Amino acid sequence: MNIVKKTILLNDGREIEIETGKLAKQADGAVVVKMGKTMLLAAVTSAKEAKPEVDFMPLQVEYKEKYAASGRFPGGFLKREARPSDNEILTARLVDRVLRPLFPDNFHADVFVTINLISADKDIMPDALAGLAASAALAVSDIPFNGPISEVRVARINGQMVVNPNFSQMEASDIDIMVGATFENIMMVEGEMKEVSETDMLEAIKFAHEEIKKQCTAQLELQEAVGKTVKREYCHEDNDEDLRNAVNEFCYDRCYQIAKSGVSKHERSEAFENLLNEFIETIAEDEREAKTMMIARYYHDVEKRAMRNMILDEGIRLDGRSTVQIRPIWSEVDYLPAVHGSAIFTRGETQSLTSVTLGTKLDEKQIDEVLVQGSEQFVLHYNFPPFSTGEAKPVRSTSRREIGHGNLAFRALKRMVPVGEENPYAIRVVSDILESNGSSSMATVCAGTMALMDAGIKLKKPVSGIAMGLISEDKASRYAILSDILGDEDHLGDMDFKVTGTKDGITATQMDIKVDGLSYEILAEALEQAKNGRLHILGEMMKTISEPREDYKPFVPRIEQVVIPSDTIGAVIGPGGKIIQEMQKLTNSTITITEKDGKGFVDVFALDKASIDDAIARIKIIAFGPEPGTIFKGKVRAIHTFGAFVEIIPGKDGLLHISEIDWKRVENVEDVLKEGDEVEVKLLEVEEKTGKLRLSRRVLLPKPEGYVEPERTERRDRPERRDRDDRRDRDRRDRPKSDGDRRHGHRR
Repeated sequence: MNIVKKTILLNDGREIEIETGKLAKQADGAVVVKMGKTMLLAAVTSAKEAKPEVDFMPLQVEYKEKYAASGRFPGGFLKREARPSDNEILTARLVDRVLRPLFPDNFHADVFVTINLISADKDIMPDALAGLAASAALAVSDIPFNGPISEVRVARINGQMVVNPNFSQMEASDIDIMVGATFENIMMVEGEMKEVSETDMLEAIKFAHEEIKKQCTAQLELQEAVGKTVKREYCHEDNDEDLRNAVNEFCYDRCYQIAKSGVSKHERSEAFENLLNEFIETIAEDEREAKTMMIARYYHDVEKRAMRNMILDEGIRLDGRSTVQIRPIWSEVDYLPAVHGSAIFTRGETQSLTSVTLGTKLDEKQIDEVLVQGSEQFVLHYNFPPFSTGEAKPVRSTSRREIGHGNLAFRALKRMVPVGEENPYAIRVVSDILESNGSSSMATVCAGTMALMDAGIKLKKPVSGIAMGLISEDKASRYAILSDILGDEDHLGDMDFKVTGTKDGITATQMDIKVDGLSYEILAEALEQAKNGRLHILGEMMKTISEPREDYKPFVPRIEQVVIPSDTIGAVIGPGGKIIQEMQKLTNSTITITEKDGKGFVDVFALDKASIDDAIARIKIIAFGPEPGTIFKGKVRAIHTFGAFVEIIPGKDGLLHISEIDWKRVENVEDVLKEGDEVEVKLLEVEEKTGKLRLSRRVLLPKPEGYVEPERTERRDRPERRDRDDRRDRDRRDRPKSDGDRRHGHRR
């Protein structure tokens, strides 16, 4: 074995080690990246030749966390790792987005990058090391790649920037971003913030880049040490310069005119397609099939150049807007009458229909990952059906793109959504994209904000989002920053920069840069232009709904919360959950209990207030003891001559004396009540010494007009006699019955 190692020293003294030559030696390149007890194995392989008819970069990045890495079994019946989690998909996407632009434009061979978490320190966040591992594996291979790159996480904790912070540090952070870059250029930024300024965000990006430069230097040294500075030769494209010139001469001016026409997306696409077909018709019939793929590639370049020149030379965009202009916006709330909250947000040809559903603790998303376990009270899902772009395709399973766009919108809103004691509901936001021509994730943020306010969720502040673009030439010596980009401007441009925030600061961002030499000055200008656009969009949203509704919709199930001592949680739940299950059945409610900070937080969820009040009263009796004046719906458990014993909560009986059954005189209890009857009673008194409960039914009934309380003359009605008889009857009731009693039902 020829084992080579390199060590990277972080600015706080921690070390990252890269090792190659020990594991996975049959891959084109493989490394192990180690930090503390956390180890990632990255392996890369590439086909020698491109597949026929392929004119793009077929890159596949997979990130997998092994449960054994942290000494855990996977969940589920099979007890093995199955489909990737959202976190694994998001980590793979972060790596893919930095690597993909750096492969040579004419390199079209299949490339597979596989990153496995093989050992996990429970406090180290491994996703921050995945980009470094992937790039280092490429560095020690002969696969052509214009790297190296690396990725780091930057958090601002108590005012200080920290690179690759631990899990335990993140709760105190107000900035959490992942930055990917080469030694020279920023390539990718994604993360969330707590309403920070544009200046603070740029500072975090610059801080990250300085750390990335160290990691890129270490990879270059590793590459030289293993002798992989010269990469493999390849030839994946055939070219015909005469044909290229012919395409340019025939198509450029007409492409420019189509781009400048300002027509809709579909009209423009059809016009471009017709122009391409016109040129193909000029080629000899026996040569068309062989040259069609090459013509399409050259035509794409012509279309791209025409659009970019139009913007740079005339400041006119595909839909006729200026560089800073936002597309027309219209929106509506409460569109779906049967859901808890809904909104439509339409900006130009992009439209989101978003709904909000409110649920209980039981509806929260359960997280069971290798290093993260728990639940999410707030979730957001994003759907992108093919009809949104007019495509005739079937709807398949959730795509990686849908997970990524949904995660960005989730991060944009999550710090503004009240959780915990401020809001007892589990919240699910679903954005269905009905039309798409650029920036559907930002439409989701805007529609999500309005739908949450329509549902009555008390958002801390409304959030809006905008996607920015860039067209540049000659290392950005000539450039134009575009507000609210179209799909074509994203595809043919040099930057896709999404920014979300409130009126007071940025809450999330996602940036992909496809060009070298983008300066921090241009980034700062783009952020300022984005702020202006974001505030304009927010103002349009506020015309539709400016603040959360005062109350939830009438049909929304209600939740109320009661806090109990933690040592009474067991009594409320009961053996095997018997007590809480019985309470839920009797009150037609859902009850959940969460222990936190030495307290029990009990959420009661039901369709009507009466059910909630009934359940809370029962819980309070168990946790704090019964409170006189409380009304219960109880069940008659036993009938006696002097009254009935009513179970007001599971395991807790009170005496409903015969004199408290009705305002009129009751001669025989069984004339009014039977065992098993449900009866509404009020707790009159709790005996101080014995804790016995005295109940009344009659006080809840209308008092007859002119009613006069009868005089108590009979010995039976004297309090001392009544108490003595009550004790006697309870003793008889509790005494074990003889066989004769059981057979004949004799009453003692």
